[in-house]
Amino acid sequence: MKEISLPNSTEKLSVGKIVCVGRNYVAHAKELGNEVPKFPIIFLKPASNLIFNNEEIIHPTYSNEMHYEVELVLLIGNTIKNANDEEAEEAIYGYGVGLDMTLRDLQSELKAKGKPWTLAKCFDTSAVISDITLASDYKLKGNENIELFINDEVRQNSTIDKMIFSPIEIVKFISSRMTLEKGDLIYTGTPAGVCKVAKGDIITCRISDIGNLINEVI
Repeated sequence: MKEISLPNSTEKLSVGKIVCVGRNYVAHAKELGNEVPKFPIIFLKPASNLIFNNEEIIHPTYSNEMHYEVELVLLIGNTIKNANDEEAEEAIYGYGVGLDMTLRDLQSELKAKGKPWTLAKCFDTSAVISDITLASDYKLKGNENIELFINDEVRQNSTIDKMIFSPIEIVKFISSRMTLEKGDLIYTGTPAGVCKVAKGDIITCRISDIGNLINEVI
């Protein structure tokens, strides 16, 4: 069972499900040749995939093209279903910096065959999260910079307001399809600039005023 520590507290939250949003930045959808979605595209990762800051990301031997995707992560603080705007905002307990690692070659192969691409997204160490910044301590402005570096070279650089669907819209939509519970994590999508990593690469991620990540690929 994976647990998330909270700032200035001995309390820990057990992580439930990890709900991820795909193609939530126009430029990223276009760089992969995908249509810009009219509704959030949702997929799941098990909590067992989760690792934390300074832990190692394992490159699976059955893929030659593992991609990085830096994302704003929402920590859900209470159970909601069919939430309105106010309930969705109140349910966002905190924010983090996340990495959604993707086996792009496997994903493309599975999509071409019309099969689910779960195994391209769900593998050990494929979800990374930073320390949490509580929503009670920081109000999201929307202009926060989100960036990723590989070996100190910038690869992704955007702002949160470039998301197609805002955090509140995402929480509302997901809660209309499935119950969200305390300890669930929502990965809100990645900006343009994704590419593959190699063993030995150091991935550094930042979201201004939210947090930082640094992880090595092994």
